[in-house]
Amino acid sequence: MLNAEIVQLPCLQDNYCCLIHDAENNITAVIDTPDARVIEAELEARGWQLDYILTTHHHWDHIDGHVALKQRYNCEVIGPVLNQDVIPGIDRAADDGDVLQLGRISVQVIATPGHTLGHVCYWSPELQAVFVGDTLFSMGCGRLFEGAPEQMWQSMLALRNLPDETAVYCGHEYTLSNARFAMALEPDNQQLQQRCQTVEQLREQRLPTLPTSVLQERQTNPFMRADVPGLQAQLGLSGRPPAEVFAEIRQRKDQA
Repeated sequence: MLNAEIVQLPCLQDNYCCLIHDAENNITAVIDTPDARVIEAELEARGWQLDYILTTHHHWDHIDGHVALKQRYNCEVIGPVLNQDVIPGIDRAADDGDVLQLGRISVQVIATPGHTLGHVCYWSPELQAVFVGDTLFSMGCGRLFEGAPEQMWQSMLALRNLPDETAVYCGHEYTLSNARFAMALEPDNQQLQQRCQTVEQLREQRLPTLPTSVLQERQTNPFMRADVPGLQAQLGLSGRPPAEVFAEIRQRKDQA
C-alpha cells in the first residue's frame, strides 16, 4: 500500500500549490511555486526535504518561487517542453505522455494547451489525483491567453476522461464566481444546484472548495459540458460542434 500524502497550500491572494510526499522514500515534490516562503514554512514544519518542482505553465504566479526553492533545496525543476526556455531553473522538460517517477509515486504528463500553449497537467494514478494548474477550475477553466477554443476543448476532454474518483487540484480559488456563472447557464441542473449550496457554505466559513473531482466537474462544469444537448439548447446552439459551444461559453465568461 502506498504511504503518500497531498498537502494543498493557499498562497498569495487566491492561488493554491500542492506538496506530494512519498513517506516510504521520504521524497517530496511541489506542484508550482506561487510563494517560496509559504512552501518553505510547510516543508520545515513537516520536516520534509524538497526533491522536485513540477511546473504546469510559465505564468509568474506559478513559477515565482522556483529559484529560491532550488537554491535552498537543490531540487530538480521539471517543466513543460514548450516553455522550457522561460521556466526558471529548469532541469528537465516534460512532454505529453511522459511518466515521472517520484519515489513510488508515478506521475503522467498530460498536455493541455489553451490557457497557454505549453500548459501541462500532472496525473498520478496511485494518488488518484490530477494537478491541473490553470487549465481547469472547479466549474470553470482558464482564460485562453495563447491557445484556441478547439485546443482547450480537447484539453477538457482529456481531463474529463480520467477516472471519476480522480481528485482535481486547481491553481486558484475561483469556485464561487464560477458556480454563479454556471448556474446562469444551467439553472435546472440539480447536481449544480447542490454543488453551489455546498460552495457557498464553504466560502462563508472561509474554507477551500478544492479539491473537486472529475465526476463532479463532468456533472457541473459548463466548460466540460459543451457537448451536452441540454446545455447547447440553453445557449441556442443545439447540434453545433462542441468546440463552437465551448467558445461561446468562454466568451460569455470573459464578458461576465
